[in-house]
Amino acid sequence: MSVQPQSVLIDGVPAASLPATDRGLQYGDGLFETIAVLAGRARLWPWHLRRLGEGCARLGLAAPEASQLAAEVAALTAGEARAVVKLIVTRGDARARGYGVSGSERTRRVLLRYPWAQPGAGARVRLARLRLGENPALAGLKHLNRLEQVLARREHTGSEYDESLLFSSSGALISGTMTNVFLVRAGRLVTPRLDRCGVAGVMRAALMAMAHADGTDIEQGLLTEADLESCEEMFLTNALTGIRPVTELAGRALPAGPLTQRLQRSLSEVLDGRRELQHG
Repeated sequence: MSVQPQSVLIDGVPAASLPATDRGLQYGDGLFETIAVLAGRARLWPWHLRRLGEGCARLGLAAPEASQLAAEVAALTAGEARAVVKLIVTRGDARARGYGVSGSERTRRVLLRYPWAQPGAGARVRLARLRLGENPALAGLKHLNRLEQVLARREHTGSEYDESLLFSSSGALISGTMTNVFLVRAGRLVTPRLDRCGVAGVMRAALMAMAHADGTDIEQGLLTEADLESCEEMFLTNALTGIRPVTELAGRALPAGPLTQRLQRSLSEVLDGRRELQHG
């Protein structure tokens, strides 16, 4: 994917830079969403809005108006058949030095448009050495401080691997650096619990809702490295790639098995607009 955005809006206005006093820059005080926009339709838009709203509530941020965000995403991607939009919401400019907030900060919206990049068909994954810190107060949030993921991603830069799997400090499997993880064991679908750390992805939520609607058993569980050794299938999800089967796990070949393939077919109906899902 291109490093440079094709277009940027800050608070609805074309711009190229943020004030140095922005709390998102100074403290990572904010949230973000990565959105696939296809033929003018922001995919999984209600799911993105819901997660953003819940995250703003937990951080004490004033959530942007949904209609305003929708209009800005539409303006940013007008005429584009496919695009990726990164939406960043920060607490805005610091009103005083230090971590404390005055309550008078004004939420800032930053939208960046990138070209679409087609993901690979299968993923080769490894186990990261880095361990995620456990902090239930931030668990599930897609907040701006991603330094753990930056360090973990460096571990496989320049290698043949596409992703690294992350465990928490207590040894629980959590996610990939930019993906959520699903395993198939004894024909059952299971995904890690995210009550200690990790990001609760919108594609993860949509897939679980779809699986539930289709009568597919799915469990959110406490998983460890031992569970990886016994899994029959594995796939990764994020907002851009949908379901990406894991074809190699730390040197062990894995098939894109029947359950993964069935879920891929069902999810494609959701992602191209042929099927609607209830989102809460």
